[in-house]
Amino acid sequence: MPNRTPPRVRPRPLPRLELAARPRPWARALGLAAVVLAGAWLGLLVVGAVRVPVGPVDTTMALRPSLTGGTRIDVSPLGALSLDSHAAPLRLDVNVDRLDPPRSQALVDHPERISGLQDEIVRDVEHGTRDLAVRSCVAVVLGAGVLGLAVYRRPRRALAAGGLALALLAASGASAYATWNPKSVLEPRFSGLLASAPSVVGNARSIVTEFDVYQHELARLVTNVTKLYDATSTLPAYRPDPTTIRVLHVSDIHLNPASWKIIGSLVKQYQVNVIVDSGDTMDHGTAAENGFLDPIGDLGVPYVWVRGNHDSRTTQRHLERMRNVRVLDDGRAVTVGGLRFAGIGDPQFTPDRSAAPGGEAAERLAGARLASALRDQQAAGTPVDVAVAHEPTAAEETDGQVPLVLCGHLHHEGTQMLPYGTRLRREGSTGGSGLRAVEREHPAPIQASILYFDRDSRRLQAWDAIELGGLGLTTAEVSRHLVDENQPGATAPSGSPSPASPRTSP
Repeated sequence: MPNRTPPRVRPRPLPRLELAARPRPWARALGLAAVVLAGAWLGLLVVGAVRVPVGPVDTTMALRPSLTGGTRIDVSPLGALSLDSHAAPLRLDVNVDRLDPPRSQALVDHPERISGLQDEIVRDVEHGTRDLAVRSCVAVVLGAGVLGLAVYRRPRRALAAGGLALALLAASGASAYATWNPKSVLEPRFSGLLASAPSVVGNARSIVTEFDVYQHELARLVTNVTKLYDATSTLPAYRPDPTTIRVLHVSDIHLNPASWKIIGSLVKQYQVNVIVDSGDTMDHGTAAENGFLDPIGDLGVPYVWVRGNHDSRTTQRHLERMRNVRVLDDGRAVTVGGLRFAGIGDPQFTPDRSAAPGGEAAERLAGARLASALRDQQAAGTPVDVAVAHEPTAAEETDGQVPLVLCGHLHHEGTQMLPYGTRLRREGSTGGSGLRAVEREHPAPIQASILYFDRDSRRLQAWDAIELGGLGLTTAEVSRHLVDENQPGATAPSGSPSPASPRTSP
């Protein structure tokens, strides 16, 4: 019988683990997005800036990634200006590099050329913006493409990364165009040494009458920067409009002795006519604290004051005996510095633990009493221009009875239009929250405001919100704000208010 060998059995191949080895689609998409963003950012950082001569200065313009957008103008060594010009994931950075001596000397030798400087600057900015757009497109495509080639080592992937980066830049540009706010240059925020030179944008009235379009304001800005470079050691003094009433609003000093030096400096720098203190000057309201108030007599201007919840009746009586102080309480009205003020002291004195606080109900009752006094003044033909209370709850009760009401208490500044047309302006702590500043991880800032009133209409025109770094900090920022009726192209209301149609500053 033949010897048969059994057939050989081939082993079955193991299944291929293709799914485990192949990356998932969402992971590939996230990786490509990371390459596009990183490459575009690197491209903008390395080759995305352009050098642009703008009038008599040389500048560098660049686009930078940002969560909030806007424009930042660095004027080294004087500081910077920030503008809320647009909302997009890109910020426009403009660095003023240097003052060009020949071009500056030409302006000095031929002052008649200054009249055409605005048009020249507008042309320079437009030319620089076009160059920046082209260079930014090249930068993002180049950056994303090179990084994509280095990561994927495939030309198609690199081209896809560059195309996506270009699409992202185009979408960001469209967002900036759709949200472009040319009026933002009227409300800049100053930092560094520029915070002490508000004349860079002029006073409230000159803004209204001269700076009706963005290009002209930008030209004026560059022109003033040129002047600042000529005198960096002695910045130009602020020259307010002689017809403007300037009011310094302070609040919640809380026994900080440094506040008096700050207030005195602001009075001189801004040529303040009246100081308004919306309370909490003290901490415990004891007679032993009264000596802290002595510097008020040396400020050289009237000091209008209302009682806060940390100020006692003892504090109030001491201030009533000071020559330049006008204490407001029970809705009584006084005319100081060309404006008519009325106010009411805080009904609560919280350091007194023996008395139960009245809470919000007490504040609303005090506000109602103030509103009633304002109506009486209106009926008598002597309407009040500015009402003052300490707590916002009380201040809100005056809505419809006065154009402007000032308050404090919350230790952070803010502005709102109440339903019936009264503007409520809340000041932060001019004492940086006093001794409470050492209790926090980050010190509270020192805040105050300069309010500009038209002397004829006695209406608020604009205000500068001033913020200084708190305990241990040396930062400074000034931001200018205009009321709507003072914006370019707006018309100011006219006519006398009546109880049915109260005066407002919309």
